[in-house]
Amino acid sequence: MSLPTHLGLRLLVVAALCLVGAIAWAAWDAHASLRWEAAMSANRIAAQLARQPGLGSAGPAAMPASAPQAAPAIVTLLPGICADIHLGVELPRRFCGDWDGLDAAPAWFREALVREAAAAPTIRAIVYRERTIGSVTAWPDPMASAARLWRRTRLAGGLALGLAAATLLLNWLTVTRLVAPVRRIVHGLENLDMAGIRPPMPSFAATEFDRIARACNALADRLAHIEAERAGLMQRLVTVQEEERQALARDLHDAFGQCLAAAGARAAAIELAAPPERDDLREDAQGIEAIIATMRESLRGALARLELPDLAEAGLEEALRGLVADWRGQLRSGPALHLDVRGDLSDISENVAASLYRIAQELLTNALRHGQPSRIFLRLGRSEAGPRTVTLTLDDDGGGDVSRTASHTGRGLVGIRARLAAMGGSFSLTGTGSGIHACASVPTAG
Repeated sequence: MSLPTHLGLRLLVVAALCLVGAIAWAAWDAHASLRWEAAMSANRIAAQLARQPGLGSAGPAAMPASAPQAAPAIVTLLPGICADIHLGVELPRRFCGDWDGLDAAPAWFREALVREAAAAPTIRAIVYRERTIGSVTAWPDPMASAARLWRRTRLAGGLALGLAAATLLLNWLTVTRLVAPVRRIVHGLENLDMAGIRPPMPSFAATEFDRIARACNALADRLAHIEAERAGLMQRLVTVQEEERQALARDLHDAFGQCLAAAGARAAAIELAAPPERDDLREDAQGIEAIIATMRESLRGALARLELPDLAEAGLEEALRGLVADWRGQLRSGPALHLDVRGDLSDISENVAASLYRIAQELLTNALRHGQPSRIFLRLGRSEAGPRTVTLTLDDDGGGDVSRTASHTGRGLVGIRARLAAMGGSFSLTGTGSGIHACASVPTAG
C-alpha cells in the first residue's frame, strides 16, 4: 500500500470519528438548547403571572388540557415550546409557541427521539405576594424538537463531511507531491549497478529526502570507484593469464618439444642399428616412434590452444577462420563448422580481439566436448546503430543442457565471464530445444 493511500485511510477513519463526534455534539447542543428554552419560557410565564395573576383567566374558560391554544400576547413562548398553566381551581390551560412546521424531521428520526419526548418537563411555581397560586409546566414540542435536531444534525454532518472531503483531497495532493521524490530515489537505488552512467540525484525540498539523495549519490560514487577498480583488476588478471599461457607455450615448445625430438631421434637410431636378426628390437623402436608422433600431435594441439595468432598482422576475422580450419582438420568426419563475420572489425583493439578469440576458442571446445552436434554456427558481428558493440554467438544442435553444460565446463565459463567483465561486456547461455545458444557482447569505442 502506498504512503498516500495509507495516510488517506487513516485520515478517513479520523474524519469518520469527527463526523460522529460532530453529530453527537450537535444533538447534545440541540437538546440542551431546547431544555434551556423550555426553562426560559417557564420562567417568563411564571414571572408574568406572578405580577398579574388575572391573566390566567384570559381567553375562553375551561379548555381541555389536551387542546393547545395560542398564547396571549403577554404570555410569550419560544417557538417549539409548549406549556401548561395551572392557576388555582381553574382547569390547566395549554399554550404552544408558534412553529411553522417547516423542515420537519423524517419519521425514522422522530422514532429515534422517543426517549427525548418522555424526558421530564420543566416546572416552575407561580408565586404571588409570597403565596403559591399555581405552576407552569414547559417542555419542547416533540415535532419541533425533532425538526430542530434534524436541522442541527444535517448542518453539523454536512460541515463535517465537507471538511473531511476537503481534508482528504488536500492530504492526497500534498502527500503525493511530498513523497514524489521517493520514486526517483528508489529508481536510483535499483540502478546503482549503472552508477557510472547514471546522473546524480537532484536536491529535494524536503530535508529528509535531500539527505537520502546525497547518501545515494555518495554510495553510487563509491560503487563506481569500486567497479572501476574491479574492472582494472579483472583486466590485469586476464593479462596475467594470457602471459602465463604464452610462457607455458614457450616452455612446452622449447623443453618438451626438444625432448620429443631427441626421443624420436634415439628411436630412429635404434631402429637403424638393430641387427638383422633382431626384428623385435626394430618393432619396439617403431612403436616408440609412433607414440612420439602421437605426442607431437597432442603437443601441436596444446600449443595451438595456448598460443595466440598474430592478431595485429592477420586480424580477428582471419584468426577465427584459422581456428575453424584447425578444428575442421582435427574433426575430419565430425560436425560441420560454419563461420559468419559481418561488420568492420579493423579498428577493434588488440585486447578486445584477443579476448573474443579466446572466447570463441572456449565455446567451440565446449560445444564439441559436451554435446553431439551435427552443425555448429559461429557468428561475429558489429552493430552500427546505437551503442557500438561486437557480438559473438555460437549455436549448435547437439542437444546439450544449459545447467549441465555450465556445471561441467570447469573454469571455461568462469574465464569467459572474467574476460567480459574486464571489458564491461555481458554473456548469456540459453537452451534452444535442439542445442545451446551462447552470446558474448563487448562494447567498443567509436
